Amino acid sequence: MRISLSIFFCLFLIGISSGQAMLQPVDFSKVKIDDAFWNPRLEKISTATLPACIDQTEVQTGRIRNFAKAATGEGNHEGIYYDDSDVYKALEAMAYSLQNFPDATLESKADEWIAKIAAAQQPDGYINTYYTLNGLENRWQDMEKHEAYCAGHLIEAGVAYYHATGKRSLLDVGRRMADHMDKTFRQSNRNWVAGHQEIELALVKLFRVTGEDKYLQLANWFLEQRGHGYGKGKIWDDWKDPGYCQDAVPVKEAHEITGHAVRAMYLYTGAADVGALLGDNAYMKAMQAIWEDVVHRNLYITGGIGSSGSNEGFSLDYDLPNEQAYCETCASVGMVFWNKRMNLLTGDAKFIDILERSLYNGALDGLSLSGDRFFYGNPLASSGQHSRRAWYGTACCPSNIARLVASVGDYIYAYTDNEIYVNLFIDSESTFALESGLVTLAQAGDYPWSGDIALKIDPAKDQTFALRIRMPGWLGDEATPGGLYHFIKPVTQPVKILINGEETTYEISDGYITIERSWAPGDQLQVNLPMPVRQIIARPEVVADRDRVALQRGPLIYAFEAIDNDGHVFDSYLPEEIEFSTELRKELLGGVMVISGSAKSIQGNEAGDGIKVEDKKLVAIPYYAWNNRGPGEMQVWMPRRIGKLRIEAAR
Repeated sequence: MRISLSIFFCLFLIGISSGQAMLQPVDFSKVKIDDAFWNPRLEKISTATLPACIDQTEVQTGRIRNFAKAATGEGNHEGIYYDDSDVYKALEAMAYSLQNFPDATLESKADEWIAKIAAAQQPDGYINTYYTLNGLENRWQDMEKHEAYCAGHLIEAGVAYYHATGKRSLLDVGRRMADHMDKTFRQSNRNWVAGHQEIELALVKLFRVTGEDKYLQLANWFLEQRGHGYGKGKIWDDWKDPGYCQDAVPVKEAHEITGHAVRAMYLYTGAADVGALLGDNAYMKAMQAIWEDVVHRNLYITGGIGSSGSNEGFSLDYDLPNEQAYCETCASVGMVFWNKRMNLLTGDAKFIDILERSLYNGALDGLSLSGDRFFYGNPLASSGQHSRRAWYGTACCPSNIARLVASVGDYIYAYTDNEIYVNLFIDSESTFALESGLVTLAQAGDYPWSGDIALKIDPAKDQTFALRIRMPGWLGDEATPGGLYHFIKPVTQPVKILINGEETTYEISDGYITIERSWAPGDQLQVNLPMPVRQIIARPEVVADRDRVALQRGPLIYAFEAIDNDGHVFDSYLPEEIEFSTELRKELLGGVMVISGSAKSIQGNEAGDGIKVEDKKLVAIPYYAWNNRGPGEMQVWMPRRIGKLRIEAAR
């Protein structure tokens, strides 16, 4: 569809006056993925994850039955008041999956659900099965009842399904709900704060696909409602903690992360979107300050966030326990969303570094290799008490990780009028409409196991433009921006760039290798990124990680799991001088690169009156793959000296 001329002209002027990069995203529907790492996961979403979501939605719970009941206005609501959102997220994942693996049966099931949803919509556009079945007179009275949250996921699903199939029915349902909210709140100047954010980012998506200015204005209106004491509802009155849902101060005045992690991520994703589209520097300044607070003081090495289970979110700076880490899967999904927007807003690769860290570690850990079991929280250590589950009462994570993985094509590329940005190294192909003409770009390699990446640049004709390839942050001295984590030793091997077989020089700007030249059809570019095993230590303020070390290779954080290490990992430590070796084991965990090294282990002596220290070969696997062979001991952060061991673990 179209963007109105007035908005387009304003954006054009904003881009000129602000100097912002204003990168354009490349939609998943425009990217063809053929990747040895990601394709099996995309297929699992289609063959295992979505069937599990469908079974839970239709058979095991009353989620879809609620819509059928709401269509007639008869019957009792089943489940929790926010369960509608799980149906919408599953539909969004179906849309992405249909793009990756066309499936007439799956599309028919999605259409069946969409028909039931459309039938449940009220004449004024309102749709929410909880209030339809419990009294429409009670709607919009309690900010914690997730009405706008469910509406946001409805809109996102409608946009995705339209992009994937061209069908408008679900998009139109979401649009009518958005119109209802616009009339009820913005146009009537009726104060409303959503307890669980999501509507803001969804309205921006609706604006992009329809070009209707009012949806962008409504997103901004909802953002501006926060921090003025407008929150209402019994639960909220009892808790008296507006910081829990980021409602303590206006969004533009916020400078630190607070409260529920998922709510925060969705809010700041929407704020980054709106700030970019409106050219509002106050939003931009707030987003940068909050991002630094998250990444510099409140981030796990896996890219997970939200250490506290009591509020499913943030506590004190540097409070990052490992075995008790909450690290909700949805929060890591939200980190991917937010950092994508921050990159589009600034053109800085550091945001993609964090996006990649969260994607490959904190988020991907939430999905089993079989595709049908899930983690809600993602600890960085376990005594064996943690295990994946088939479903949850609050089932936000299964459908959320499904839609993220299925839409991974959304995060690979970006572009401007005369630049192509390669953000993620995933074998894929896409075509870019640059000012100088169409350019098709394809990349191939064996990432994340290898750093050798081949790019084929195929412009329609000889043309000049800049190719900007992310220089991964994991090759620098700091493991994460701001120095919360840093590598013990520098990388000594150089990054090499070859064009048509000839090594070439390059510049680095904002974290991107930048090559601007006249490209010809069929040009070949080779990127050689070294991938040594790197040891990481944390700032001393992170008490949980003092005198401990974590391992990273490429984008992947590694974990030591008991099953690979004689049944125990708490009895061993990694000495300061240790040599590591790597091996690609195709038969293990779907094919993984393992790291091995000679460590030290404490053992009980034969007399039983002391301990002895022995050499022990330890094996580490990618963190995302742990707990796929049953529960057991696991550690990401290994001790560096004997005094940090669990002495009672000596065998």
